[in-house]
Amino acid sequence: RLSMMKAGLTAEESAQIIKQTQALTERQSKIDDPGILPKVTLADVPETMHISSGTNATIADAPAVLYGQGTNGLVYQHVVVEMPKIDDDLLPVLPLYTGFASELGSGNRDYMQTQALHASVTGGISAYMSRRSARDNEQDVLSYLFFRGKALLRNSNALSELLLDTLSKLRFDEHTRIRELIAQSRIAAEQSVTGRGHQLAMLAASSGMGPIASLAHQLSGLEGIRSIKAIDDRVNDEAALVSLCEQAAQISALVKHAPRRFMVVAEQDNLDIVASDMAQKFDRLPVGTSTEFKSNTIRESVNQLWTTSTEVNFCAKAFPTVPSAHDDAPALSVLGPFLGNGYLHRAIRETGGAYGGGGSYDPDSASFRFYSYRDPRLNETLQDFDKSIDWMLNEKHAAQALEEAILSVVSSIDKPASPAGEARSAYQSELFGRTPEIRQAHRKKILEVSIDDLQRVCSTYFDAGKASTAVITSPTTAEQDEVQSLELDVKQL
Repeated sequence: RLSMMKAGLTAEESAQIIKQTQALTERQSKIDDPGILPKVTLADVPETMHISSGTNATIADAPAVLYGQGTNGLVYQHVVVEMPKIDDDLLPVLPLYTGFASELGSGNRDYMQTQALHASVTGGISAYMSRRSARDNEQDVLSYLFFRGKALLRNSNALSELLLDTLSKLRFDEHTRIRELIAQSRIAAEQSVTGRGHQLAMLAASSGMGPIASLAHQLSGLEGIRSIKAIDDRVNDEAALVSLCEQAAQISALVKHAPRRFMVVAEQDNLDIVASDMAQKFDRLPVGTSTEFKSNTIRESVNQLWTTSTEVNFCAKAFPTVPSAHDDAPALSVLGPFLGNGYLHRAIRETGGAYGGGGSYDPDSASFRFYSYRDPRLNETLQDFDKSIDWMLNEKHAAQALEEAILSVVSSIDKPASPAGEARSAYQSELFGRTPEIRQAHRKKILEVSIDDLQRVCSTYFDAGKASTAVITSPTTAEQDEVQSLELDVKQL
């Protein structure tokens, strides 16, 4: 079609297209005058950020933290379970267990009765896994399962009962319901690729950098999508479905007896009431001992190409760096928006035609990851990632650009949240060893990052020989000579 259009152009029309192309190139390379906009500077940034504080307590002989917040009468209950040791053959079932925990029957109720009770006395119940690496070692990982819900104060007791049932009395005998949920999960996973393909590609690229990225890739990344598809195909056989439900029940039994703790968010005057409700219910469930969940140590390069039904590409490249306690971590945090604003946005989106692109530091895998989103290019984008490093090292950079990058990072740290969200953030940070003092000190170091710091970390960590690459593309694109020259391990999604 394009060839026919080109053949039908007059000389004047061809000249006009060339002229417009030149004008566009000039416009894209022009630096706009920022003085026409209101300006926020580093001088406007407060010295410290607000962090909610809680009170230590005990609920059902387990440690608890109570946060008095302005919640307009709502109460938020959290049961935090130390992740027990789970055998490798059960790991693929873990995302199904957490995803289905609030969708199944519990206690003596079937799933429809349980759903009706959820809707009548709560604002929702959910379960999820939270993992963080140690501040000084990306190979040392802590993992917890969170069961949380919210309700009006008058329904606090009923919420506690439902959380107890979700933790200890889930029903895995409703095979038709579970089969239906698996099918829904497969559809959602397959449809998620075009919406979060850049995240999936970054997970794949950094999956060799540490246990957290490796497990995330395996459970919720591209390998996770492939796993749910395989499970969905397998459980068409009734015996396989029964076996899967038995595996989910095994995980539930391990979680039920694992060490746990509690977190409550409510109005200050209501905290004792909510804590009493939770204690009354969870006193019934003795806490056993369990072996701590451990991930395998991993630090290696990964080079993968995933094919699926897509008309665009998602590209990612990851470099091994350092964990969050290292002195270079603040500079790596600022480097992401600095490269994005100064080079990657223009090269990958404005010129390359992708929907988006950039780079970011991930402390939990101790890596720096480049990405592009819904990208018509592939090889050229991977080259642009490398060119951005050369640009950082060899060009002169304005103080204004550094200030904007620092403000971008600090604004994400200081981003306001709901009262419950602030408490949850504070609690989870401390749970993983990020005390308020550590968070404030890290923020202060970010505000002090210099251009020299950015150039130093670029020259220190971006070694092409240690880079990992992952792309998501179509089977047709994967067959092109220039793509095959990348020598990536091809996997079919």
